Parts: sequence; structure tokens; C-alpha cells
Amino acid sequence: MLRKWQAECVAQALEKYESGSNHFFCQATPGAGKSIMSATLAKTLLDKGMIDLILCFSPSVAVADGMRATFSIIINCPFNGSLGSIGQSLTYQSIQYLGDDFWRTIEKYRLLVVFDEIHHCSGDEPDRANIWGQQILARIQGVATYTLALSGTPWRSDKFPIVLAEYSDPEGKLFCDYQYGLAQAIADNVCRKPKLVLVDNEHLTISEGSEKKSFASILELLKQSKTSYQDVIHNIQAMEYVLGLGCQKLNEIRKESFNAGGLVVASSVKHAKQVQKILTDKFGQSATLVTYHHDDPQSEIKAYQTGTTQWIVSVGMISEGTDIPRLQVCCHISSVKTELYFRQVLGRILRVNDSPNQQAWLYTFAEQNLIEFAERIEHDIPETCLFAKIGKEECAPELQATNQCGEVESVPARTIKGYSQLDWGIQSKPSSPGRGADDIFDEIWLGRFRERVVSAFL
Repeated sequence: MLRKWQAECVAQALEKYESGSNHFFCQATPGAGKSIMSATLAKTLLDKGMIDLILCFSPSVAVADGMRATFSIIINCPFNGSLGSIGQSLTYQSIQYLGDDFWRTIEKYRLLVVFDEIHHCSGDEPDRANIWGQQILARIQGVATYTLALSGTPWRSDKFPIVLAEYSDPEGKLFCDYQYGLAQAIADNVCRKPKLVLVDNEHLTISEGSEKKSFASILELLKQSKTSYQDVIHNIQAMEYVLGLGCQKLNEIRKESFNAGGLVVASSVKHAKQVQKILTDKFGQSATLVTYHHDDPQSEIKAYQTGTTQWIVSVGMISEGTDIPRLQVCCHISSVKTELYFRQVLGRILRVNDSPNQQAWLYTFAEQNLIEFAERIEHDIPETCLFAKIGKEECAPELQATNQCGEVESVPARTIKGYSQLDWGIQSKPSSPGRGADDIFDEIWLGRFRERVVSAFL
């Protein structure tokens, strides 16, 4: 049975398509059930004889696999592109490898195309679109009978327009045909009410040559010294403290919900391995490590989904679209500090399941950006993330850095005439002669920790 919002969205999309429009944009908070809604809409269009085939595109293999399973169950038909199938679920990356024969065949049918997490695809014209946006504009826009765009976080950190989306003029505000925000989802018991814990330290000391300087907070440390946020998240004491808070909370939740799980988002594969070691050796926790270095990471994710292992540690493979409802605790110690990524990570612990305890806790450090993101989490689309109208000569958009497995990779910072692009890469101070790079992260001496809890949607 559909949730109220899903039924409303299906009805509105159907009404818009029947009125002659061919595109519908649905923004629904992460964990709300967008894939079920879209599969139900697809089945309705099939039953009404309005379409013949369906194509779904997603940003990663894990998300595409989830869409394939959902569509197959709801439509009650194979959805793997084989003979007798009603459609197929693919990654955006695969569009460029579908040959001319495929598109000539597709043109003969009435086609519904579903774009999951459409914000990964940017561009309003082919010459100012990223790779995935270019493929959609060139290959799909003129072929599809109907298109359905889905997003839980409908904006881009680089402020380029989302492909196929409509924006107001001159404000640059995104038009959503249907919007289902986190506040509504919490009120409907569709999503959990999150608590965000910002960890700080009152007595930080750092050595610079023969001098030692003290700081009263992480903010002060980052502003008044050469220390980078990368140094903070790699500091052993700091890591152990945040992970310890997460383990304590997860243990409390598991007293009621025995299979509740925790997610750690690390900054690199090496960092993730270090996190796993701390969880197992210091805190006696069971922990699965999943990175693109593994032979079959999707199988490991699926095993965790249905298992009882306490923690899953990764860099970016669990940040978006991966459905693991038993996740209820997250330690965000990634070097990626964009609001888009922060909300995607938070979304992993918001999906309601049938467990007795439905708490959701996210732990991170009190860095300036992360503080701001936590404080305005009740706003579904932050006004700071509207589409910035940039002239052709000013833009050189690039594909968001996710590989075929969904792992977020480092991207160098770019500046676009007046618009600051957050750095996705790793920055650190150069190491002193004779010292290893890892020693840099332990130059910070920590004093007394403190935590501030941000309770959204009181």
C-alpha cells in the first residue's frame, strides 16, 4: 500500500502527463520511498497503455540494482533488459556506451525514463553540461515520451543547473512539481527525527616549531593556525572520541533493536581501514569495510543489509541511495564538507523500519560548515544552494566525482568568477624532514571534549 505522499505524487504526475507535459520533477527527502513511487507511476502508465518501455538511470551500481529490484517487484515483470523484460535499470555512466542500434530501437517505442538522483547531471545546453548531462540532452531528451526526475537533495554544490529542470527568473529557484520534505516525513512517521552531535574541544594545543599555541575550539584552531580539517579528522584521539560516542549510542539502541547498525564515512581508503581497526581493537565492535578496492563491494553491502554486524565503514559508497534501514548511528569524519554530501549521509540513518527503537544520531566535528549545515537541517532546500546563473564563458562543468561503484573521489577546487567551490580534495601541511606524513595528524594535543546536540524538528 502506498504512503499518502506517494499516492498524491503518482496522481499529480499522471495528471501532468495526461495534460500534454512530458516532464515531472519530484523532490522527496532521502528515505521517503521515491523508488516505490516511481515504480508505481510506471505501472500505472503501463496499465493505461500510455508507455511501452521503461528505462531507469542512477548515479551508482548500488542504486541501479535497488531500482531494478523495486521495479521488477511492483510491475511484476523482469526488469533486466533481457527478452521479455519491460525495461532496464542502468547507471548514468553507461549512457555513453549504449550504441546507435540501441537508440534506434528505443525510438520505435513510447518510453518512460526515470532519472534517480538527477542532481548528479548538470546543464541546460550541451556546451555547458557535465558528461552525464550532455548524454541526457543529446540521447534521451528528444526520445523519451515521458521523463521523471527524482532527487532527495535537488541542488549542486557548484551551483550549475540540474539537467531538464526549470528555474525561476531571475532568482534561480528550482521548480518542483511535487515536494515532500523532511518535516512532513517525520510528521508522517516515514522518517526518523535526527539528532546531530557536534564534537568540539576546549583545550587544543599545537606545536609550530619550538612554540606551542593553545586554542579554545576547533573553529579557533582552524582559523588561527595552519592546521587543516584533515588534521583534525585524522587525529587518533579525536577519531577515538567520536567513534566512542557512536559505539556507546549504538550499544544503547541495540538493547531494544538488536540488529541496529552504524555507518562511518571516512575520508580515504587508508582512513577507513584505520577506523575499522579502532572499532574492532579498541571498542570490540564488529565492522565491515567496503571500498572500491574490494572485488565485489556490492555483495558486502547486501550482506550487511540483512546481517547483524554493528558497523559498516566506507568512504562514499553508502552516502546516497543505498537502502539500509537498520542504520541508526553515523559518524561523519569525511573530508568532504558540502551541504549536499552532508544531507545525503544523514539520509542513510533516517529511513524508518519496524524496530522498537527509531532514534537517529549523527556525530561529527564542530567545523564551521558542518555547524551551519546542522543548524539549518530543517530547511529542505537551503537558499544558499540555488542555481547561480553563470555565462557560457565562465563555466567549465565537470562530472561529479563518483566512480562506477559509487565511491566519492577527490576533486580539485575550482573558482568560478565570484562563486567559491568547496575543496573535495585532501589538504595537509607538508611533513617535517625525517617524519612520515601520518605523524602530522597527531601534532594536535587535545584537552577536554564537549558536545553540542542539535535536535531538529522539536
